[in-house]
Amino acid sequence: MTISCRFLGPLAALCALLATGSAVSGQDITDGHVYYAYVGAESADLVHRIRLGPEGVSVDETVPVGEMAMETEGPHGLNVSPDGAFLYMTTAHGVPDGKLWKFSTESHELEAAPILLGNFPATLDLTPDGLYALVANFNLHGEHVPSSVSVVYTPDLIEVDQIATCTMPHGLRMAPDGLFAYSMCMMDDQLVEIDTRTFEVSRRFSVATGREGPLHGYEPGEVMTGPTGMRMPAEAHEGMDHGGVDTPMAPTCSPTWAQPSPDGNEVFIACNKSDEILVVDRAEWMLARRFPAGRAPYNLGLTPDGRILVASLKGAASVQFFDARSGESLAVIPSSTTVTHGVAVTPDSRFAFVSVEGKGAEPGKVDVYDLTTFALVGSAAVGQQAGGIVFWKMDPAR
Repeated sequence: MTISCRFLGPLAALCALLATGSAVSGQDITDGHVYYAYVGAESADLVHRIRLGPEGVSVDETVPVGEMAMETEGPHGLNVSPDGAFLYMTTAHGVPDGKLWKFSTESHELEAAPILLGNFPATLDLTPDGLYALVANFNLHGEHVPSSVSVVYTPDLIEVDQIATCTMPHGLRMAPDGLFAYSMCMMDDQLVEIDTRTFEVSRRFSVATGREGPLHGYEPGEVMTGPTGMRMPAEAHEGMDHGGVDTPMAPTCSPTWAQPSPDGNEVFIACNKSDEILVVDRAEWMLARRFPAGRAPYNLGLTPDGRILVASLKGAASVQFFDARSGESLAVIPSSTTVTHGVAVTPDSRFAFVSVEGKGAEPGKVDVYDLTTFALVGSAAVGQQAGGIVFWKMDPAR
């Protein structure tokens, strides 16, 4: 196995330490296959390629990212083109207006100059043909105001549209057919559906506790309030005197992830505040079911065979595994460190790669779980605040 670090100067020692990783020896549970995933370390401006093979889990390569040596730019969202040739990454910490980057997965060299998007571009997904990237502009800066989803034509890396959606859009994922994308609104308690043929919002769904259902006639900047779902402008609501009472406008679900099912029939939603998973029927546009989760579910992943739902429990430093059809909890396994973040599932439904941020100067981790036993296979130490993670490729057994 070749491990390379592309540093010069005083950071070379840190790079070498991270590249060592933490591998698991013993029985080969991969049957000779080798799996690769990418993870971003937000507070270290590093992207790591993680390898799972017969020797265990390790860091395969470490790549520095960013443009400003004195700023932390924070790689956040990651995705890989359908053919595996390109790695896309968002950054947004160094300046409020974040960027989208495009790298070769062969050389890790830039394919084009990074482009500016909206404030704090976060989660991104690609259409099945790889021609368009949709990026949720999370906007952590300043007031809680409506934000957008950027649409980027990937061959030339040109932003062609910004779709106004809601306050703090997050957790964007494409339906399997690529015709619709789904994103959550953390501060508005909404699921937003975007038609990728028109680049317009096609439907909205309230995920507010006790008020789940379709939303009609909503405009960005309005908030849902009151038991009847009455709407009013956000600025008007903020100017009212509520007598110190916790007002209905406070998010009750605070959704952080939308995960369409492999068959395209449903969307799974992580309610980070209410500690539950909601499932919306796409055809009927109604709440199909709900089931309890551990503390603060954050990101979700579904096995391609549709059997297992994987949820990172950010507030519990754990990973929870569910039967995706029944909602039964199959296992809750502690993470190797604190602040569990992202989930990437292998295409054979065999393993889950989970990023864990850590705290302060602690290294981040990537934990790998066996989806047949839910056991922790092994971990690799990476840069601080490991967040966005995406599966790259699976090599056949030799």
